[in-house]
Amino acid sequence: MRSLLKEKFLLFRIKAKKDPEAFGLIYDTYVKSIFRFIYFKVASTEQAEDLTSETFLKAWQYLKEKREVPYLRALLYSIARSTVIDHYRRIACERGDVSMEDERASGLTDAASEKLLREVETRFDTAQVIEKLRGLKDEYREVVIMKYLDEMTAGEIADALGKSAANVRVLLHRATKALTEAIQHDQQGTRKTSLAVKE
Repeated sequence: MRSLLKEKFLLFRIKAKKDPEAFGLIYDTYVKSIFRFIYFKVASTEQAEDLTSETFLKAWQYLKEKREVPYLRALLYSIARSTVIDHYRRIACERGDVSMEDERASGLTDAASEKLLREVETRFDTAQVIEKLRGLKDEYREVVIMKYLDEMTAGEIADALGKSAANVRVLLHRATKALTEAIQHDQQGTRKTSLAVKE
């Protein structure tokens, strides 16, 4: 399904014939990754399921009505991202409060990113990684999930986020550095605890 040609054919079937079977194939291919992307951004599994359904409903409407779609995955992530933002806007309107996060800056090489991934795979279980990802600001969490979990290219991520590929690379470096720092902080805390126990 990752084949661009196959995606283009399914998109043609949707636009030309409004074919729900073609959309079903798209749904089956991407539902798990879109759910995971949303899951890291909301408070519960139920919210993630609801917003995933809403995302695919919006995608179906968009594909039936709109023109050219350069990257299908990027479109789905863009819709998912907007759906989550709308969800939090609704909550903020109900409560009457909106919060802004601080921008953190710094660079990280691709080698350091790969080292982080190996470290995560060998030292941390899934629950710990989820906890660390949830601690990142939204923008950072998004690029890490898209790049390392869903293996999207910089171009696809840029299209999904409405940024340039260069901006995505910078954002990915910052996100990976923030995740590295969170993991290192956790490791330092574990070492101090084990030393205290030994004494």
